[in-house]
Amino acid sequence: MNKTKRRIFKTAIKLFAEKGFDNAGIEEITAVSGVAKGSLYYHFETKEEIFDTLLDSGFKLLENSCEIKFRHKETAKEKLDAIILILIKVVVLYEEFASVVISNSLCDNERGIKCQKEIENFCKKIEEVIQEGIDKGEFKECNAEDLSYLIFSTTYSTAMYRFKKNKNATSSEIYDDYSKTVLEGLLK
Repeated sequence: MNKTKRRIFKTAIKLFAEKGFDNAGIEEITAVSGVAKGSLYYHFETKEEIFDTLLDSGFKLLENSCEIKFRHKETAKEKLDAIILILIKVVVLYEEFASVVISNSLCDNERGIKCQKEIENFCKKIEEVIQEGIDKGEFKECNAEDLSYLIFSTTYSTAMYRFKKNKNATSSEIYDDYSKTVLEGLLK
C-alpha cells in the first residue's frame, strides 16, 4: 500500500470507528486525510471498498498471526493461549479495526453480513483448537462451536473494556487477567 492509499485508509478506519460507516462521508475522509477526492477514487472506487480492504486486511493479519504462532505450539492449550493473546493484541494495537468490526457485525446489512462471515470463519479456527483439546484430553468435554464464539466475544469485549478503561494496559496484562479467569476453567 503506497503512502497516499495508507493515509486514506487509516483516516477512513478512524472515522468509521468514531462516527460509524454511514456517518463518515467521502468528503470528510478526504478533508481529514488531506487528499483530493480524485486521489481517493484512484485508490478506492467506493467507500465500501475501503471497508472491504479493512476487513480483509484485519482478518488476514489474525489468520497469519495464528499460523505463525501455531508452528511453535504443540498442545491445544498453547494454541488457544496464542489465539487469545493475538485477539487481545489486535484490540490494543488496532483498536479502530476491532471497534468497526464488532459494531458492524451487529447490523443486518451487507457490511454486517461480511463481518459476521469473517468472525464465523475465525471462530471455526478456535473451534478446531478446542475440539483438538477435547480429543486429546486437555480440555473438558463441551460444545466446541459455542465455546469458540464465547471465547472470541469475551476476549474482544474484555480487551476493549480494559484498554478503554486504561490506555496504558499492555496486551500481556490483559491476557494474564483474562487467561486466569477463562482458560483455567476449561482445563482438566
